[in-house]
Amino acid sequence: MTLVAVNLGLPKSGTTTLAKALRLSGLTVADHRLRKRNAGDPARVGAYVAELLYQGFFETGDPLALIPHVEAISEMSMLHGTRSIWPQTDLALIRALRSHHPGVRFLATRRDSFAMSQSMLAWSNLGTDRLPGSGVPGLPVGFGVTTKQREQWIAGHYATLAEAFAGRDDYLEVDIADPAAPRRIAAFLGRDLPWWGRLNANPLQADSA
Repeated sequence: MTLVAVNLGLPKSGTTTLAKALRLSGLTVADHRLRKRNAGDPARVGAYVAELLYQGFFETGDPLALIPHVEAISEMSMLHGTRSIWPQTDLALIRALRSHHPGVRFLATRRDSFAMSQSMLAWSNLGTDRLPGSGVPGLPVGFGVTTKQREQWIAGHYATLAEAFAGRDDYLEVDIADPAAPRRIAAFLGRDLPWWGRLNANPLQADSA
């Protein structure tokens, strides 16, 4: 299969919505963890996309080597227990994806930094415990407790991507709150998106995943 799209957005930036939209457009999508419908190898059901990307990268040079059947990745990061892996912040891994899969398109879904920060805070213990207690690129252990720190980290991630992709036509940052978001994504990928909505919302507020 051909790798069509990779989302470099952070968690709570609309990744679950994007996953469904791409899946309904006909793509095989990996979203955070592999499921029966996209694992290929039954032994990899439940495996984290982030770990597989790094295993493929370090073993073969191609981050997609262990999941060659995947056509799109909607969420890449992993934060589970002591494991904290964020491929969307690793420019070397991103370059390897581009090198081994010519034509791949990179998205960066996002929302207003404050809205994303609040969504992280309200989602389980992501903002209160897991981010501050884990070694996250750009957010060392002990940071990410306050709204200001999370906002600065979020803004910094997207600014870094914008700088890294400056002058390239294979990158699109898109605010999922923009009514034109599905149209922009469809035009960027060159395929119709038959569905767009809101999924994985916080239980106490209407936030997209």
